[in-house]
Amino acid sequence: MTKPLILHYAPDNASFCVRLALEELHLPYRTVLVDRATGGQKSADFLTLNPNGLIPVLETPHGPLFETGAILLWLADRSGILMPPPLDPARGPALQWLIWLANTLHPTQRMLFYPDQYTATAPEALRTRTRTRLTALFDLLESASQADWLDTEAPSAQGCYLGPLLRWPALYGGQTDWFDLRRWPRLMRFAQSYEARPAARRASDAEGLGPQPFSAPLPCHPPEGSAV
Repeated sequence: MTKPLILHYAPDNASFCVRLALEELHLPYRTVLVDRATGGQKSADFLTLNPNGLIPVLETPHGPLFETGAILLWLADRSGILMPPPLDPARGPALQWLIWLANTLHPTQRMLFYPDQYTATAPEALRTRTRTRLTALFDLLESASQADWLDTEAPSAQGCYLGPLLRWPALYGGQTDWFDLRRWPRLMRFAQSYEARPAARRASDAEGLGPQPFSAPLPCHPPEGSAV
């Protein structure tokens, strides 16, 4: 990569997962704020980068990329870090968890945060059911013997994705007292270990997320923009 990457981001959004990876890889990059308060993600300029109108976008020497999981995989494969190489037997299990985070856990959280996008008649009822669903998903991850990336000090694409997903239910989506990470000791250990990494501290400081962004989340106080 001969020129800096450009991360189109909003504080404490899915772009934070990508910022974590960029910091882990020590890659040169610059950020461009997408102002959600004014609907910047739906602007004509942004839609040329991501027609879905969603954050993040990573501009690369080969063009813009969207979808958090795809960006993380692209970074991992080009760096040789964060994900086993294609012919490694560990590649399949790593991929399955990255895709599970992108296709299952993250979309379920979106239902909690934006229920009106999924139902026009009973958003709070959907939130109630979604909390139950999320509890079951965290239970599954807590007990999954195949998820050995939770128990290692090595950074991973899955870890970059999971950290913020352990943060957001404690802060967003209406009532939050249903979520207590101490219910899942393994996930709590992961959160504490990961937020202590220098890369996570740099990323958290850049977005004003506090000293324990995953294990003891505080509301976001970013130097620019807003989380919602």
